[in-house]
Amino acid sequence: MPDPNQGNVVENINSAVETLISSSNTFFILLGAIMVFFMHAGFAFLEVGTVRQKNQVNALVKIITDFAVSAIAYFFVGYTIAYGSDFFSSASDLTQGNGYELVKFFFLLTFAAAIPAIVSGGIAERAKFYPFLIASALIVAVVYPFFEGMIWNGNYGYQGWLESSFGAQFHDFAGSVVVHGMGGWLALAAILLLGARTGRYREGRPVAFAPSSIPFLGLGAWILTVGWFGFNVMSAQTLDGISGLVAVNSLMAMVGGTIVAMVMGKNDPGFIHNGPLAGLVAVCAGSDLFHPIGALFVGGFAGALFVYTFTLFQNKFPAIDDVLGVWPLHGLCGVWGGISVGIFGLESMGGLGGVTFMSQLIGSLTGVVVALVGGFAVYGLVKAVAGLRLTQEEEYHGADLSIHKIASTCED
Repeated sequence: MPDPNQGNVVENINSAVETLISSSNTFFILLGAIMVFFMHAGFAFLEVGTVRQKNQVNALVKIITDFAVSAIAYFFVGYTIAYGSDFFSSASDLTQGNGYELVKFFFLLTFAAAIPAIVSGGIAERAKFYPFLIASALIVAVVYPFFEGMIWNGNYGYQGWLESSFGAQFHDFAGSVVVHGMGGWLALAAILLLGARTGRYREGRPVAFAPSSIPFLGLGAWILTVGWFGFNVMSAQTLDGISGLVAVNSLMAMVGGTIVAMVMGKNDPGFIHNGPLAGLVAVCAGSDLFHPIGALFVGGFAGALFVYTFTLFQNKFPAIDDVLGVWPLHGLCGVWGGISVGIFGLESMGGLGGVTFMSQLIGSLTGVVVALVGGFAVYGLVKAVAGLRLTQEEEYHGADLSIHKIASTCED
């Protein structure tokens, strides 16, 4: 006769397996959130090492306060705009499935908060503190989640339109365009509205402002590089979606960006340490589709794109005083990453396929348009109401003393 307890045993086993899977997925994405959260220390030290010493404290303070403001904006507004869900329910409801949805929010928040961290590097050394915090809140609450929801949640029928018109949706696995492209092009709007630093150009020629600390710059680049493997690999968001291909593609793009930046940048340490970041920005979108050799090329091209465009615009376009080069690094390399999926993601180029060039091109350009329109709207509004820039005297003394009333090093 059948054992009457057998059904209960099977049910208990299934329940235990489901609990284990749920717990594992929650832990997996939590580790990813922590790794990307730590990348914000990389943003901070990259800026600390690049700016002049009188602006180092401000660089540190901006990154952590921007994250705090971003967390509030994304929790109460931005996440709802992007994904249509909120956290206005009981704690018991929120903790279902081991609180996976809460940890997913944390993970996606670290992406959202990267936007003002990117902008921070472009507008360094002459920006007001509170007006840019307000602008960061508006960007993370409205502008970024609007585009995030279009791409990663299928909002407004945009992805469906691309698929029906061009044969595939816009593919951006880990945010070359959604995160980095948006951040870089938003930064460009802020930079243009803010204007160049005092003394940066004389008679149309650039005056070099030497980085304050190459070791801090290098430390920031290393923290970002290591954390990026959480950024990319853990964008799968579940254990069963994890792929070694994403890890190796990220590695190859990083290497390609480093080597090309070293050669084109003539051994300049600033270019060498930003080279891997350019490669990693570009590979985010197609890291789950590329062949590793394709990823190497994508990263190498991004390294070349960064060195060439940063040098060109710093020397020839005084209106674009981009202190850390965030527009070429995140904006241009991010768009290249989105477009490159339509080339190296194709099966004929060694990729896994399922993408089209036109969808990647149009999706990438859409990100640029949303960022520029949103950036000029938000930063333009803040400029009109509160102003964006420190006074000439405040800028001369430095943001550390003018805003925070303390220098990075105190003498007896």
